[in-house]
Amino acid sequence: MSMAEDLELEEQRPERMSLSIGPHHPATHGVLRVKLELEGETVVKAEPETGFLHTGIEKTAEHLNWNQATTVMDRMDYLAPISNNTGYVLAVEKLLGIEDRIPEKARVTRVVLLELNRIASHLVGLGTGGLDYGNIGTPIFWAFELRDRILDIFEHTTGQRMNPSYIRVGGLAYDLPHNFKEMVEDFLKLAPSRIQELKDVMLNNPIFVDRAKGVSVITYEQALRYGLTGRNLRVTGSDYDVRKYYPYLGYENYDFNVPVYTAGDSWSRVAITFDEMFESLKIIRQALDNLPWDDRHIIDDRKLVLPPKQEVKHSMEALIHHFKLVHYGFDVPAGEVYVAIESPRGEIGFYVVSDGGNKPMRVRVRPPSFYAVYSLPVLLEGHLLSDMVGAIATIDPVFGEVDR
Repeated sequence: MSMAEDLELEEQRPERMSLSIGPHHPATHGVLRVKLELEGETVVKAEPETGFLHTGIEKTAEHLNWNQATTVMDRMDYLAPISNNTGYVLAVEKLLGIEDRIPEKARVTRVVLLELNRIASHLVGLGTGGLDYGNIGTPIFWAFELRDRILDIFEHTTGQRMNPSYIRVGGLAYDLPHNFKEMVEDFLKLAPSRIQELKDVMLNNPIFVDRAKGVSVITYEQALRYGLTGRNLRVTGSDYDVRKYYPYLGYENYDFNVPVYTAGDSWSRVAITFDEMFESLKIIRQALDNLPWDDRHIIDDRKLVLPPKQEVKHSMEALIHHFKLVHYGFDVPAGEVYVAIESPRGEIGFYVVSDGGNKPMRVRVRPPSFYAVYSLPVLLEGHLLSDMVGAIATIDPVFGEVDR
C-alpha cells in the first residue's frame, strides 16, 4: 500500500484518543491501570495493567515455617482472610495426611466462619459498588453496618477484626468463646431482612438498572477462555462452585443452592451476589445446629500442636515439644498438592510443595481476581467510558490477591 493510500485511510478513520486511567485513581482501587483507546466516548480497546501492589506473599511464605505462613496468606484477599487461611491450611493438612483427624468442632466452625466471611466480603463489594454507580449512597451505610456485626463476631472469636490467622494446621488457633453461638444466632435473626432491604434498594434503583442491565456482557465461552470462576462465571449459565463439584469440610452434607444467571451483564453480577448471601445464611444455620460443643478445637498431636500450658508446667516432654514447635515448627513429608476452595471471588487454589522440611519449598496461588481483571477488555470494549467504573466494581477484584 502506498503512502498516499495510508494517509487517505488515516483521514477516513475516526479520531481516536488514548487515555490512561489509574493506578492513582479511586475508581481503579488505586492500584490498577487501564489503558484505553476511545472513539468519542466509546471504548474501542482496553488493556489492564497490574503489579502496582506487589508484596511477594508467595515467596515470603517459602521463608517461613508452615504455621507462620498462615499470617501472610491472610493479607492476599484482605476482605476474605479466612478463605485464604483455610485453603492454605487444607493443603498442608493434605500433605500431612491428617484430613480425617481434624476434630468435628473445628471443621464445622471453619464452615461457619467461611460463610460469614463470604457475606462480609460481598457487603463491601455491594456498598462500594453503589458509590461507583453514581453515588447511590444509602447502600454503603447499610452494608457496612451489617458487615460490622460480622467483624464483631470475628473480633470476639479470633481477637482480630481482619487478618485473624485463626485457622491453623490441625484445627483452630484456640477454642470458641462461650457465647459464640449466641452472637451468630443474633446475626442470623437480623441479616435476612437487612440483606433484603439492601437488595430492594439497589436492584430497583433506576440509575443502577439503566447503567447495568445489558452492559458489560460476557458469554460462557468468553468466561471459560479467560479462566473466570465464582459469580463472574455463574452469571453466564454455569453452575460451577467448588463447594458442590469438589466438596471440602463436609460441604456435601449441607443443603444449599448455587444461584445461576444467564445474561452475563453487570446487573446480573450484582443480583447473584444477594442470592449467594442468602444461601450462605442457610449454610450457617445448618452448621450452627450441628456444631459440637466440646473442647476439641484442634488435633491432639504434640508433634504438630502446642501442648496446653498446664501440661508444659509439669511435663519435661511437653516442654521439649513446646520449645521445638516455637523455635523450629514441624516437618511435612515431601510431596505436592493442589487444593481449591470457593472464596467470595471464585476458585482460589493453593499449589504447595514440600521437600520434607519445616518450610514450604514452593507456594503458588491461583487467584480468581487476577483472571477477572484481565477479562476487562471483553467487558469494556464497545461500551462507554462511563461504564468502566461500574464494570470494575461488579467483578469485585481485590488487588492484594492479584499482585500477591
